Amino acid sequence: VANRNRPLKDSSGILNISDDGNLIVLNGKTEILWSSNVTNTAPNATTAQLSNLGNLVLSNGDDAGSSLWESFQHPCNVFLQTMKIGVDIKTGRKVELKSWKSIDDPSDGNFSLGFEPFNIPELVIRKDNQLYFRTGPWNGNIFIGIIYMYTVNFDGFDVVADNPQQPYYITYEYSNDFRLIYYELNSQGKFIERRWDAEKGNWINRYPSHETDCDVYGICGAFGICDSSKRPICSCLKGFKPRNAEEWSRGNWSSGCFRNTPLQCQRDNNNGSGAGQGDDEFLEMEMMKVPTFPYRSSMVNGDCKNECMKNCSCVAYAYDDGIGCMLWSGDLIDVKKLSSLGVDLYIRLSSSELDKGKSRKVIVITTVIAGIVVITISAVLFLWCRMAKHKGENSIGVKLQQLPIFNFEELATATNNFNHAEKLGQGGFGQVYRGTLDDGKEIAVKRLSKSSVQGLEEFMNEMVVISKLQHRNLVRLLGCCVEGE
Repeated sequence: VANRNRPLKDSSGILNISDDGNLIVLNGKTEILWSSNVTNTAPNATTAQLSNLGNLVLSNGDDAGSSLWESFQHPCNVFLQTMKIGVDIKTGRKVELKSWKSIDDPSDGNFSLGFEPFNIPELVIRKDNQLYFRTGPWNGNIFIGIIYMYTVNFDGFDVVADNPQQPYYITYEYSNDFRLIYYELNSQGKFIERRWDAEKGNWINRYPSHETDCDVYGICGAFGICDSSKRPICSCLKGFKPRNAEEWSRGNWSSGCFRNTPLQCQRDNNNGSGAGQGDDEFLEMEMMKVPTFPYRSSMVNGDCKNECMKNCSCVAYAYDDGIGCMLWSGDLIDVKKLSSLGVDLYIRLSSSELDKGKSRKVIVITTVIAGIVVITISAVLFLWCRMAKHKGENSIGVKLQQLPIFNFEELATATNNFNHAEKLGQGGFGQVYRGTLDDGKEIAVKRLSKSSVQGLEEFMNEMVVISKLQHRNLVRLLGCCVEGE
């Protein structure tokens, strides 16, 4: 929409080539609402042509290979095939998308999308010229902060950002002409794929640039981390605490976090006050969208840690095969936990902070294991006792058939109610008493103690075995009594 900020109020508009060789839009009063505003040395030979991919090109007869003006160099809110979104570092000229104000108002909206070289190139969306969303760095194949780029084939995309003397840009082109696809920056600030569904006869939206609050740039402030699966979504990185606890309690995390303990290298630099307290260490955080503004090092993976450790201002590092070492100094902003994939990020902390975590981890693990052991033992004992009781009840009848049985009253009478005066001694599972049966036969009675750990099954097995033994030094077993406890 060329005249997006000066709309026509009726159908009287005209697109024409002016006498000076410019494309112009006129209203019914022949007032110029918009002009390509270029210098044309051959206005009488000027032509305008719309390509098959949607690029409107203004050119003249002086040089058939060059153009005076192209709509692809002045896009609105749509990213089409072969269009180049980027920046010329030497001139500072940018080609970027600008959203509509609303779904039915094409005038300039609040959002823009551009390709920022930074130290490592990224696509960014700005809201009122402030960073609103970023894709994460380009690694030669994908933007590493976008989950679906790890799994969806974006084979048509190309990024040129390896020569500072040339413009940096992103473009795409599909070899399959039957795929009707374009990308749009909508009025809500989302960059989405629009694909034609031939069966349904309409356009469908896919792969929005951001879907949760965690996708909003810097929502958790400096040294904060956003995780959309948690509530609240923002927390401080390990070793940091909220800079303004009251604001955080109200759900405003923009003030960010600060360190609990200064880095050891910082303390060593301050008159050696930290001497002897251990070196700094790195905390590994898996599956992350890395912070903004990394600087690239040519070091291989194994040397990233050493490279960061040598510089006290280095607060974090990460490694990607396509990028190499990424290092950060200053505040870490826009750190996000991804649900899968992503990059492992290593945060520099004082060793004392990691030791605290290890101690808490040991306590938690020990407590959990102890609890599991107690529960397991209790369950096993319960089941064993239950099975033993059940088994004893089922087998007691068989055992009793093999032994002479006395009733408890008969034995109590024989031992004068288990009188202490009749006590002969004490064995492993109870006391032994002297007794006399009604027929005058003298007997020894062993009464199982209530405190004995011997179960019913063991008792019955012992009785059966002893009743079958015969030896001159062994008193013969006459029988047993199984009553009460």
